[in-house]
Amino acid sequence: MESTYTVTGMTCAHCVASVSEEVGAVEGVSTVAVDLPTGTVTVTSERTPEAERIRAAVEEAGYTFAG
Repeated sequence: MESTYTVTGMTCAHCVASVSEEVGAVEGVSTVAVDLPTGTVTVTSERTPEAERIRAAVEEAGYTFAG
């Protein structure tokens, strides 16, 4: 299952790495792809992860989850 979310506040490769690490640690997430220019985070998992868990991971990394 693939889900795409919008994250704001990312400006560099360090931002991408931080978001990837935090979201990748969410239970059930198998891969994370961050597209810096568009601010999108695509998550691949066995089942759709709860948006609140993704939101919490993004906020833990220091960025804003926009949906």
